Amino acid sequence: MPTALIADDEITLVNFLKAELAVLWPELKIIAEAYNGADALRLINELSPSIAFLDIRMPGMSGLELASQLQAAKAAPLVVFVTAYHQYAVDAFEREAVDYLLKPPTRERLGRCVEKLKRQLAAADADGTVPAADVLARLMSAMASMTATNPAATPGRLDWIRAAHGNDIRLISIDEVIYFEANDKYVSVFTATHESLIRMPLRELLDGLDASRFWQIHRGTIVAVKHIAGTTRDFRGRTLLKLKERPEELLVSRAYLHLFKQM
Repeated sequence: MPTALIADDEITLVNFLKAELAVLWPELKIIAEAYNGADALRLINELSPSIAFLDIRMPGMSGLELASQLQAAKAAPLVVFVTAYHQYAVDAFEREAVDYLLKPPTRERLGRCVEKLKRQLAAADADGTVPAADVLARLMSAMASMTATNPAATPGRLDWIRAAHGNDIRLISIDEVIYFEANDKYVSVFTATHESLIRMPLRELLDGLDASRFWQIHRGTIVAVKHIAGTTRDFRGRTLLKLKERPEELLVSRAYLHLFKQM
């Protein structure tokens, strides 16, 4: 029976993959979950799963670092990266890797991945070897080439946000986001029509955003430049930001006033 480990620091994605794989591949047994790279490596060494679904961005050790260490293992699992690269990067990897899934994978796309994994496992059974090391080597080579020729494809660039909206999980395109605002434990995501919540520190979120499209205007606020309508001053002399598609006005702290000198 094929076995798998899922490693991702987003528990919602882990649960999503488990549920989808249960439908697409009932024979596959998920034997472990990990929420950081170090735990994933330990569990892979202890349990020897047939397949490892690895997020690239994980605390402690990235999925790529983990994959590099697995290259040296005699019985490395087949690796599938599940992360948030741009589509052109995905296309590059699809020519080389066991597989590479853009978050969130659709059922159709995950189904093609399952078929590919089944073929790989069947080939391994036929000749008695698991070709993971070769595949991983080609994957790492392809990644090095891709990041060298496409700097914009730096790992971690966010294209979408997985956010809680009431009891539902919404997938929000980064193009829809008007601004982010940090709260005690969460960050609120504002679009033209909704407010949702994500569990990600604002600092980490900022690292994943295109600096030419999103400006930090306060310690706890990041705004999409294209949604800025202008600025105004209140009776206390503070600068407030007006938005095109939302009624609220956002406070700009002194540290970021230089961004608006031309307005």
